[in-house]
Amino acid sequence: MSTESAAAENESGARPDTDPTAAASAEAEPVSADGAGAGPAGTDDAEAAAGTDDAEDREPEAAATGADGAAESAEGAEPTDAGAEAADAETAPDEVDAEAEDGEVDADGTDGEVGEVGEVGEVGEVGEVGTNDADDADDADDADDAEASSKDGAEKGAEVSEAEAELAAQREFRERIAERKAAKEGPIDAGTKLSGTAADLLAAVRAVESGEKPAAAPVLTRPEPEPRQDAPAASPAEPVRRPQATVQTGPDPEAVDSVRAVLTEGGAPESLAGPAAAALGEGAGDELRADPWQLLRVSGVRPEQADGFARALLGAECGPDDERRGRAVTVWLLEQAANAGHTALDLPVLAEALGKQGVPDAEDAVQSAVAEGDALIFHDPLEDAPIPAPAAAEDGEEEEAERPVRVLVGLERYALAEESLADGLARLLNAAPKDEGSATAGLEEAAAAERGTTAELIRAIAAHRLVLHTGGEAARAEPIAAAAAAGKLGLRVCVAAHSEDGRVRAAELLGPDAPETATATVAGLLAQAEGPGLDRDGAFALDVLVVLDAPQLDVGDAAMLVELLADGTCLVLSGDPGTLWSAGPGRVFADVAAAEICPRIASRTPDFGPIGELVSGIGIGELNQVEAPGKEVVIVPVRDPAEAIHRTVQLVADSVPRAIGVPAEQTQVITPGHGGAAGTRALNVALKERLNPGPGRFGGFDPGDRAVYVAGRGRIRSGVVVGADAEGLRLECDGAPVLVPKEQVEQGSVRHGWAVTGHQAVGVRWPAAVVVLPGDATQALSRPWVYTAFGRGERHLSVVHGADAALPRAVAEIPAKPRTTRLHNLVRAQVPST
Repeated sequence: MSTESAAAENESGARPDTDPTAAASAEAEPVSADGAGAGPAGTDDAEAAAGTDDAEDREPEAAATGADGAAESAEGAEPTDAGAEAADAETAPDEVDAEAEDGEVDADGTDGEVGEVGEVGEVGEVGEVGTNDADDADDADDADDAEASSKDGAEKGAEVSEAEAELAAQREFRERIAERKAAKEGPIDAGTKLSGTAADLLAAVRAVESGEKPAAAPVLTRPEPEPRQDAPAASPAEPVRRPQATVQTGPDPEAVDSVRAVLTEGGAPESLAGPAAAALGEGAGDELRADPWQLLRVSGVRPEQADGFARALLGAECGPDDERRGRAVTVWLLEQAANAGHTALDLPVLAEALGKQGVPDAEDAVQSAVAEGDALIFHDPLEDAPIPAPAAAEDGEEEEAERPVRVLVGLERYALAEESLADGLARLLNAAPKDEGSATAGLEEAAAAERGTTAELIRAIAAHRLVLHTGGEAARAEPIAAAAAAGKLGLRVCVAAHSEDGRVRAAELLGPDAPETATATVAGLLAQAEGPGLDRDGAFALDVLVVLDAPQLDVGDAAMLVELLADGTCLVLSGDPGTLWSAGPGRVFADVAAAEICPRIASRTPDFGPIGELVSGIGIGELNQVEAPGKEVVIVPVRDPAEAIHRTVQLVADSVPRAIGVPAEQTQVITPGHGGAAGTRALNVALKERLNPGPGRFGGFDPGDRAVYVAGRGRIRSGVVVGADAEGLRLECDGAPVLVPKEQVEQGSVRHGWAVTGHQAVGVRWPAAVVVLPGDATQALSRPWVYTAFGRGERHLSVVHGADAALPRAVAEIPAKPRTTRLHNLVRAQVPST
């Protein structure tokens, strides 16, 4: 491994001391008797981390304000740029910590950017609270506020963007789920028309409504799903696509005005009017006045800020034991858990977090949230727990002992998404294979013509409806080759990738003869803007769907995807299990693999070259030295963040273009977080000054700036700024024009793109990558983060290394943090292991 020496060493050779945590965590202060927050609520053991990457391994902690809350709440602090990028914190059994939606945490130890915190007066008053940066606040509740518009040209008029179309698809999916829920909420007695888990949940809710505590319900056997009609054979008819109707770009103006009046009365910033109206929907103003703690549904607002707002509106009626407060804080904590990747929380963990937020009766708060339909309670069996021996009854007969269960609490939409996904996977697996005749025989012949993993995949596609494939970058060619073989036999195939870069690479491997509909991004496929469209039955017109980068699927997208697959369609989930997990809640790929319900084919194709050798070692916990005769891998040691920035700019602007032949516009800088002395903000400022200096007259941007547009949770589109006008900022992303509305630019939907975080880089590769590891971001490092970041360069990797021993320790000792999900048990309950 080549090593460039540092520019200068001090005489002693010592490096300046750096506090890796950057901010101490604090115990949450109790809520005052009048209901106002007694100060910023902290968390135990919060890693108020130096620049953690976003959603990779986010743990649900009780939303600590960290350093920025304590410093700014005592006496009129000046407006800051600290945001709601909460610290990536390790979950302990007795705590729940909140993380930012996109998970990047400022390395300066702040709690992120809760907009701008303005004049914070007496305790309990609401300071100036803005919305999160869109890439750090792109959770499902805020998706409607992050819609993007695009134009193909002045002569074509405004068209709906990919993000808007995806949001429309998500709304349609949520409406479908809502219809199912409505069918279960009619005036029926539990158990008369419902069965299984639905009846059990309804009985539990009814018990709460009557003032009783829901009993721990036994785990019931789920009925076999009804088979759907097989997908029709290929037809020359054009697939049906959803009309590209205009999507509203914001809430109703009257609702916004109503909310603004209530916010002004309560001393909250008017900038929250739009997000609050979007989050609360019709009648938002009246709802907010009746329950001021509903302000917590706005991304970036914290409990102590909602307490101050409630105190201003309610006066003496406001108290810490207010049922409305307990219910709202419960929902808020579950949202923070979802932002950290969890679809549910253990009840004891949630109760502990509620106590830290000053909720006097955690059990009542949870029951209130369940009774209102905001949350659901589940009783999942403990697989590893011993089953108690049957107890002897009075009549001498043995009574069956209750099986130990794990009590979980989750938000309704994620619970229903997991249920829907489990049902859909069971439906695919239980469906009878389509009688393709010559196609099946042709697949066997195609498999005989191939070798290794590709042949195994083709045989699996011929025999099974769900197939898992694992492997590194080089192994991506195997499922694409299997799809190409199926396509040559007349089967309708599509390869979907996480990013546009992945889609383009898949199209190149499929060859020029493949139809345009043979590749898509997952977002484009769900929005029906890409791929084959729908058949007459409302399912994808497909026989084989290959999903690359499958670890990036969250439960929402996965449920929508499976819902649109007809019986008999083969779904191939392919991905690298060593990369960062999805930005959204869930761990679909890992749960399906652990359930062992389908064939799992592990690639035997290694990643070649020095970079491939280095990354392969990281995947098994080893940071090895590799031979790099062509300077494929270069380590640049630095002593402090200032030197890290200097050397990074030098590498991108001079060294890599001169020595490797990769121009600056094809070199990507990757760092753990947005904040800190060497986070993306600081790096982008320095890189802009060197590569495209300018006054930033378009909201901080100039024509020619590299930029990233956050198109959705965990998804970015890289591009170049081409101009701006009254409508917003105009970018060119992947050769297509993109218009980002002015409001979204102001909310941080667009960032400079010379430097990005590790999670933003998932699913994309560049000719050269420069990974910056500053000393103040060491707690952000983990094996999946290093594995992902080091694998983004195709020809060259430079590592600006200031992490010392933290790097090998992260590779060897820090795996992905666990996520609490239910999919594994739900699938196993319906489908036996293979």
